[in-house]
Amino acid sequence: MGDSIDERSFTRQDRTRFRAKNERCLDALAEMLADGRFDDAAPQLGLEIELNLVDPSGDPAMANEQALEAIASPAFQTELGRFNIELNVAPRPIGGGRTRDLETSLRHALNEADARVQAATGNAIAMIGMLPTLDEHHFTERWISDDPRYSALGEQVLAARGEDIELKLEGVPLPGGPRENLDIVTDTILPEAACTSVQLHLQVEPDSFAPYWNAAQAIAGVQVALAANSPFFAGRALWHETRIPMFEQATDTRSQELKNQGVRPRVWFGERWVTSIFDLFEENSRYFPALLPAVTDEDPFAELAAGRAPSLAELRMHNGTVYRWNRPIYDTVDGTAHLRVENRVLPAGPSVADVLADTAFYYGLVRTLAEADRPLWTQMSFDAARENLHAGAREGIDARLYWPEVGWVGARELVLRRLLPMAAEGLDAYDVDPAARDRYLGIIEQRCVTGRNGATWQRGNVAAREQAGESRVDALHGMLRDYLDRAADGGPVHTWD
Repeated sequence: MGDSIDERSFTRQDRTRFRAKNERCLDALAEMLADGRFDDAAPQLGLEIELNLVDPSGDPAMANEQALEAIASPAFQTELGRFNIELNVAPRPIGGGRTRDLETSLRHALNEADARVQAATGNAIAMIGMLPTLDEHHFTERWISDDPRYSALGEQVLAARGEDIELKLEGVPLPGGPRENLDIVTDTILPEAACTSVQLHLQVEPDSFAPYWNAAQAIAGVQVALAANSPFFAGRALWHETRIPMFEQATDTRSQELKNQGVRPRVWFGERWVTSIFDLFEENSRYFPALLPAVTDEDPFAELAAGRAPSLAELRMHNGTVYRWNRPIYDTVDGTAHLRVENRVLPAGPSVADVLADTAFYYGLVRTLAEADRPLWTQMSFDAARENLHAGAREGIDARLYWPEVGWVGARELVLRRLLPMAAEGLDAYDVDPAARDRYLGIIEQRCVTGRNGATWQRGNVAAREQAGESRVDALHGMLRDYLDRAADGGPVHTWD
């Protein structure tokens, strides 16, 4: 989806040409996999963080163009909403002391960007899973970024649905409060922009892709339970990680009739463990019509014959509009092709230290599980992994999850007793500096011990404010001020009062 799109409408002929070209890209990918035409360099860590912009009162600021102009760094880019920007961290090897170096550079980049945005616009950067001060009146066309690919995407989603987007969710009550429900209708995909995430990229060799993707799928529910940071949306207290169901609904191209028929959603966990990255690209082509059928002139087989790695632009564009929670990535750098697993389940925030702790836990745990003699996914149904994702999103750090040889177990107990040692083993296998390993996994451990992550802190703050007599609107704005102050101090969320 990062590629430029000039067209705002597409013809039937465009879609026919795109399907044929995408199938040709698939054939080229199959040949490349068979011939081993991929970079076999050491595993690389990559990171993207989606951010919100807020004005001095804490409301979303429709100012990403001015913010990016003030930041003046190619590492920061536009996103779907005018109140969003994205930070892209350059790929780097995982081992050694690079993880602590990443924390330092990431903290510096965010602090510098925030200072420049505040000086130029008076607005601030907020790293949070869902901005709690967003509400229905922000879900209008004028809040979409001024980039043709975003408006084209929105038009195509709504055209495929043939009707407006309905958002419905039954919430988890705040302490001492009633259950709150969401039931609203919108005529734009802007609620997707409310869902700001951390996306972790892991470069792998072709033969390793399937075990690493399967492992990432198996632990998605645990990741979300530990890191939940999105408990409020449109003024309601909903799930601990409301971003998961809202993203699934906001980009759903299916009418109710198609849902009843069992047509697959575009925001998709998947339906089976895989044996090759080709399985996933083939499913994307087989099950999902193109949303942005822009066709290039490149002949992938001509590029292969010339000894070059093809861009496979159509395959990449189509893949970018199928929103798997763990997505396959084909890309080229300096004329060499490589493959990545993109993990998309984590919310942004609360602090830089928390983001790096979630990052270390993921890379360490997925390495141990992917390299295990007896793969976890041979002991666990795919349906159980999918149910874990939604249980973790709904109940957060106190969710009960299914795990092989254990059965149903609390997320905190599972992490403390089983998964933290596995994550440490995986980080050691990457030769991560022991001090960095202990720092970040220690943050995860203390989250489990205290039961405090971003979602529980936000919910507790708002509940206390309302019990003291504040309205929901004032409580959300006050909570956000407290949140931004503590995030700026840099301490991980389990230390926040």
